[in-house]
Amino acid sequence: MADLLKAEGTTDAHVDASHDGVRRRDFINIAAVSFGGVAGVSVLVPLVSQMSASADVLAESSTEIDIAAIGPGQAIKAIWRKQPVFVRNLTKAEIAAADAVDPKTLRDPQTLEQRTKKDKANWLITMGVCTHLGCVPLGAGQGEVKGEFGGYFCPCHGSIYDTAARIRKGPAPKNLEVPPYEFTSDTVVKIG
Repeated sequence: MADLLKAEGTTDAHVDASHDGVRRRDFINIAAVSFGGVAGVSVLVPLVSQMSASADVLAESSTEIDIAAIGPGQAIKAIWRKQPVFVRNLTKAEIAAADAVDPKTLRDPQTLEQRTKKDKANWLITMGVCTHLGCVPLGAGQGEVKGEFGGYFCPCHGSIYDTAARIRKGPAPKNLEVPPYEFTSDTVVKIG
């Protein structure tokens, strides 16, 4: 090949330079692609990381409530994900009243057993948000109106819930929602 190039008047130095030119071009291409990749990653990392939950959201993803001081027939209001939660210690009479209702007669048919944990049927934990338009029902605080079924009463539009927080009268379409929860001990419940 060198003889052919000499015959055409090309020198060995020119052949070496043309090989160097190809090598330089390859290097420039690789460098440009690498630079583009680094730039793309540097743009994508902040975009993806800003979509993850912030520290305050992660902190509110669950909450623990000490239920030791809640006596039978009492309820408390707690906050979970910036919404009220009702934690109620049902009496035997309230449990009997809830069990006496045929679920087939209810707008949103559920039994008390479906709304509570096994072996903890006296602990009813529900969201404190009316399923009609999102008002906070009364009945969890001491002296608040509980409605004719002894559960909760929504003062906004008159929805009435029974002792199992099931809708019995009024415009609300569903029972008060039961959030995900578990008992971490006999006196502590973790919501979320």
